[in-house]
Amino acid sequence: MPRKRPLNAMVIPSAKRERKAITLDMKLEVLRRFEVGEKLSQIAKTLGLAVSTVATIRDNKEKIKVSSQIATPLRASRLTRHRSAVMETMERLLRVWLEDQSQRNVPVSVAVIQEKAKSLFDDLQREQGESSQTEKFSASKGWFVRFKERHCLPHFKTNSTATGNKDIYPEILKSIIREGEYTPQQVFNVDETGLYWKRMPEGTFLSVEEKAEPGFKSCRERLMLLLGGNAAGDFKLKPLLVYHSENPKALKGYSKPNLPVIWRSNKKAWATRSIFHEWFTYFFCPAVEKYCAQNNLTNKALLILDSAPCHPVNLSNLSDNVRVEYLHDSTADLIQPMGQGVASAFKAHYLRRTFEHILEATDGEDTAIIREFWRNYSIMDAVDNIAVAWEELRPATMNSVWKKIWPECVQFQSVSQTDNIARLRQNIVTLAQNVALGEVLGAAVDQLLCSHEEDLSNEELMQLEQQPAREEDSEDAAPVLRQLTTTELSAALSHFEAGLQVLTSGSPGDEWTLQVSRAVSDAITCYRELHSEKERRSKQQLS
Repeated sequence: MPRKRPLNAMVIPSAKRERKAITLDMKLEVLRRFEVGEKLSQIAKTLGLAVSTVATIRDNKEKIKVSSQIATPLRASRLTRHRSAVMETMERLLRVWLEDQSQRNVPVSVAVIQEKAKSLFDDLQREQGESSQTEKFSASKGWFVRFKERHCLPHFKTNSTATGNKDIYPEILKSIIREGEYTPQQVFNVDETGLYWKRMPEGTFLSVEEKAEPGFKSCRERLMLLLGGNAAGDFKLKPLLVYHSENPKALKGYSKPNLPVIWRSNKKAWATRSIFHEWFTYFFCPAVEKYCAQNNLTNKALLILDSAPCHPVNLSNLSDNVRVEYLHDSTADLIQPMGQGVASAFKAHYLRRTFEHILEATDGEDTAIIREFWRNYSIMDAVDNIAVAWEELRPATMNSVWKKIWPECVQFQSVSQTDNIARLRQNIVTLAQNVALGEVLGAAVDQLLCSHEEDLSNEELMQLEQQPAREEDSEDAAPVLRQLTTTELSAALSHFEAGLQVLTSGSPGDEWTLQVSRAVSDAITCYRELHSEKERRSKQQLS
């Protein structure tokens, strides 16, 4: 796993910018955001401040509060206390919900956001009891405007129909394919999909018992998978899996590079631009090169993506051999190949494989043994079953889903994804009857398969907020960053500059060298900014 860059989110332009005075109100706003749980980098980005400035305000918290009480005690009290804990929590959870919608490229509207906000607020009030019932909240348009400003929210993807674009895009794709002389083996599509990896259908005793238990419920634990392959259907890419923990105990003793998935982590199990960028550069491009060499094909490929926020827009610039094309928001759900049955079929295969696993391990007869097996069913078991389920998807399935976007490449015209999933559902119901889980109906299986793409419920959002660190999924503690002195920063930056000079001196016009140099330079911009801030402070103290 590449080294994490904890300051990546703090990168700001290196060009000089006009200094602005930091008012008392602004300092109090910074402290308020720290108190409700916002991270340093997010506060800096939201308020347009340097990371070092925000850190300094945090470090001088007590002095600022004393100064504010002396200067304007009433205003300071109003600024720090006028928003209730319920309101702060609601907006924080709403932001998580919006980010989840954005991750899954789901359109939202102002009315939908207002409705979700009101629903969250009401549920949080009920949870906190009578003491919070006096506050009223109507999720008005005025509140929404202020909420959007507070959290620097972008424009939202809205619902729209674009059947015209759906009909036009296949012609655009044909033109691109003709121009690049791509074969079906060289055209790829990938897409993210969620998976509740430890969820049972309604009606099973495991599902009933878990719902009755207090506290964390593993059936609500979702991971993200990036699935894809080529249009010919003969090459499925190794799945990328994003989990909320980098080092769960279930993986102890396993070599991550040797797992049947590409393992990455994110606190909320979301794909990010950096994760996707890394996947494209270090996994997708080499995999395409190897596949083309094995099949006597020219090393080139066309990758079709939707415009999800986690998909960087400059991917084509990172490879001379891979062209990246982005589907329009309004057409992606209608024609994107991986969304036409691959994800649904994979999840049905995963559920079937899970039932097979239970049957193999317990003989399916003793409920106590089944209960113990399921309690110990870990993310590593899920990884193995994900690999089996992905392997079970046939070339005919992977090829037939291109029918809407590139019908000429489809060799398996008779394949019906609906019929395929219906057969899998019946297999699952039959398997369930051989395991002492209780009555499992086809409708419950359908509901479970659909639930993987449902919105996060209020209960799930609140669980994310309150979820404690669990022993079985504990991560290695993040290293505490040492405070670097001005001298140490200066020495480190000098070494970086010397290294960049060595890279560029031999081949100053080489495109790859320039890309690497720019990436390194961008990565250390935050340290340059910190060094400049420390020098500025030092000069002020001397004067």
